[in-house]
Amino acid sequence: MMSNTRALKPAWLIAIALLFPVMGFAAAETTAVRVELSLRHDRPGAKINRELYGQFAEHLGRGIYEGIWVGEDSKIPNTRGFRNDVLAALKELRIPVIRWPGGCFADEYHWRDGIGPRSARPVRVNTNWGSVEENNAFGTHEYFDLVEMLGAQAYIAGNLGTGSPHEMAEWLEYITSDSHSTLAELRRKNGRDKPWKIAYWGVGNESWGCGGNMRPEHYADLYRNYTSFLKTPNDNHPQFVASGGYNDLTVWTEVLAKNIPSNIDGISHHYYTIPTSVWEKKGSATGFPEEEWISTLEGALKMDGYIQANRKILEKRDPDNKVKLYVDEWGTWYDPAPGVREGSLYQENTLRDALVAAINFTIFHKHADRVRMANIAQTVNVLQAMILTDGAKMVRTPTYYAFKMHLPFQDATFLPVEIKKSARYMLGGHEVPSAMVTAALGRDGKIHIALTNLDPNKAAAVAVDLQGYAATVARGLILTADRMDAANTFDRPDNVKPRPVEYKIGPAGLHVDLPPKSFVVLSLESKTGDIR
Repeated sequence: MMSNTRALKPAWLIAIALLFPVMGFAAAETTAVRVELSLRHDRPGAKINRELYGQFAEHLGRGIYEGIWVGEDSKIPNTRGFRNDVLAALKELRIPVIRWPGGCFADEYHWRDGIGPRSARPVRVNTNWGSVEENNAFGTHEYFDLVEMLGAQAYIAGNLGTGSPHEMAEWLEYITSDSHSTLAELRRKNGRDKPWKIAYWGVGNESWGCGGNMRPEHYADLYRNYTSFLKTPNDNHPQFVASGGYNDLTVWTEVLAKNIPSNIDGISHHYYTIPTSVWEKKGSATGFPEEEWISTLEGALKMDGYIQANRKILEKRDPDNKVKLYVDEWGTWYDPAPGVREGSLYQENTLRDALVAAINFTIFHKHADRVRMANIAQTVNVLQAMILTDGAKMVRTPTYYAFKMHLPFQDATFLPVEIKKSARYMLGGHEVPSAMVTAALGRDGKIHIALTNLDPNKAAAVAVDLQGYAATVARGLILTADRMDAANTFDRPDNVKPRPVEYKIGPAGLHVDLPPKSFVVLSLESKTGDIR
């Protein structure tokens, strides 16, 4: 496939043209569009909660089995059954939270199936995802082993659909009790003396669909019933998350915020980005035309409107901002690749997916005062995964690197950026901004700026007015590739990987050239004093 990039002027020439236009180096001489930004470090916003970079691992396809868990007897190097290569890669992302066991799987999962000797655990049928056999080798103990090894927090989705308040309450007691109750002693018998820490507890999942096909009013009553019995020690009480709506649906947020007066810390919302408007024919993960490039990015931008609509309801019903919005399922979803087993949801991951991630992070940062958590679907081998595996082989995806490049934004303070001049990228009735930007003051005292060029054909010459912030050091990385569908394969694992980016800092501010279809993160500091 031929590259769809165009020849660019050297970065230093563009920078000179921006700083010294009187010399005749006009921007029109290049294919770059001009983007002018103003960083408002004098108007710090909300904390960007690190849980916005959360993960989601469901019993689906090869996400858990073969992806994360191979068992102690596997020839693939492992630690207590967990793949060493996958563990090492995930540790680099400093994953804040992992949602488990689903998804749709959660509302048919009975926790007692996944404890005790693995040889004695029952085999069930995963009716949601291909009717494959589920041997329950990965259960409660294995899940908490994973989150502890990764230094993450636990987020469990409890079974509301086919379970009972009694079953859910007993699972929570098994996890958190420090007493000598029968359930606590059973946990000790199964190898865990001390209780585990549980940060978040979801009461059901997608209760409007696979979680029970309920009306929001009925779910609200069930939620109140179930949470009445979910009791823990005072120092180990999770935040309770109600199952909310999806896409542009706001009725769930409206009904739940109105009818659940207590025992609620958050409402979930789900949105998946697809290239088309037809769910049954979503489009391909690779080999797609440019029109599906722009339609996918346009679809990702809808997240902003969906969050706006739901937070408007919450601000009316909850003006004190006690109930947060959790986007605990998001990401791209394409048609299955030829030869891939139906229901496994394995798909290739390309540069397009990395830019979708960058778009979503920019949106999440903007709403960080209300959006506390987001969980991409999913961690390994499923949908927009961080990692793909094939037997003993493993590869980090472009999305993995988008997450890694955003590490400085975890628990940083949002800084607004005013866009003074930009352009639009348009094709076939679709339209998106050429460039997107988000910025934050990190815990390290540095200013971090993330810039995304969504146009696959034109470079963007970006000038950032730092508003008096005397930046003397800038370090940065860029993620880009020649093709729109460039991917990291098992034969070419470093095809799409961050590399140093060129920039220039001068009296006029910061200047950086963004090649077509690229993502850049810059970290700035000042030796004359920062803005902490």
